[in-house]
Amino acid sequence: MLSRYFGGAPWKWIIGLFGALIVVASVIYTQYLAERLAAIEENYTRIYARAQEDINQVSDEELNGDICNCCDYSLAFKILESNTTVPTILVDDQEMRAFDGMNFRDSFPDSTFLQSTLDEWIADGVEPILSAYSTSIYMGESRMLKQLRLFPFVQALLILAFVFFGYFALNAARRAEQNRVWVGLAKETAHQLGTPISAMVGWTEHLRLMYADQPDIIEVADELEKDVDRLEMVATRFSKIGSEPELKPVNIYQEIATVCDYMSKRAPRKVTFDFPSGDEAEVLVNVNSSLFDWVIENLLRNGLDALEGKGHLSGRIIEEPGRVLIEISDTGKGIPPGKFSSVFKPGYTTKQRGWGLGLSLAKRIVEQYHGGKIYVKESEVGKGTTFAIVLPRIG
Repeated sequence: MLSRYFGGAPWKWIIGLFGALIVVASVIYTQYLAERLAAIEENYTRIYARAQEDINQVSDEELNGDICNCCDYSLAFKILESNTTVPTILVDDQEMRAFDGMNFRDSFPDSTFLQSTLDEWIADGVEPILSAYSTSIYMGESRMLKQLRLFPFVQALLILAFVFFGYFALNAARRAEQNRVWVGLAKETAHQLGTPISAMVGWTEHLRLMYADQPDIIEVADELEKDVDRLEMVATRFSKIGSEPELKPVNIYQEIATVCDYMSKRAPRKVTFDFPSGDEAEVLVNVNSSLFDWVIENLLRNGLDALEGKGHLSGRIIEEPGRVLIEISDTGKGIPPGKFSSVFKPGYTTKQRGWGLGLSLAKRIVEQYHGGKIYVKESEVGKGTTFAIVLPRIG
């Protein structure tokens, strides 16, 4: 019934799709910019090579000014001097040895570093831009171009991290809103139950006074009083939802036996109960009796619904170091394997008139209020289900 409010919402997929589109668009556009920059650097490399070639064609006499030449090489020199970003290595062709380099992190790179860098360039297919006077010039990619090639992936990671944390933030806000709804609904229910419960208490006392000499009527009044007390307990439970419960040490055997005794008297005659007695042992556990009894009642009630009027409900308490394991089993319809975790989600129900809140609230009570754990231990369709509750043990 409530699955439409608490089920999978399309906004999750919308956020994921929007984030993916941003990442893809960013990567494509940044790769485009990197290719443009690479083309610019390639053109610059050609210009640099041309300038170097012109300089290499100048004779020593022209450089010393002994021979007048109409050609002006100042532009070529300026082009060579303007290279401050593209790493360059000068190589001795005879020994294939790197002897000089520029535009590296280290202003004066050593020969070992230059040689290893040259070997990497050659392995990557880098060709010399110029070979003259037994000297070759190799040029690599600038640091800016390398960083720009990595930028889209870094940006994608940042965007994905933003989407990831945004998703969990929205999810947390959504869960907080759900919790406020539960608390408001529970407290309003407790408030609304108060008036009819008070009226029923008055009518019960009226029956006692009017028919004090009729034992049959008095017996009915006594049973009514028990059910009214139960309703008052239910109202108290609802009123405590959202508040920090007070935990007290109780004998877990006695606590479960009390609930089972109440439920067995109101179960169909063809349903049998098999639970440990209250005086079988004394194992102390910190619980809030009002809320914990609700959990046990809910599991027993679900088991009775699964039995459909006939079958067997059983339970056992397993004492372990530091904890107590409580198992409640039924021989009912069972739960499909893929639904073991779904049964604890708000709104999940197999009953036409069910709200699907019982097991969700039971999980909240056990795990958030009592520091325990509740789960489906085993189940087989057509054979039955076993729920397990784990609680910290005192001593």
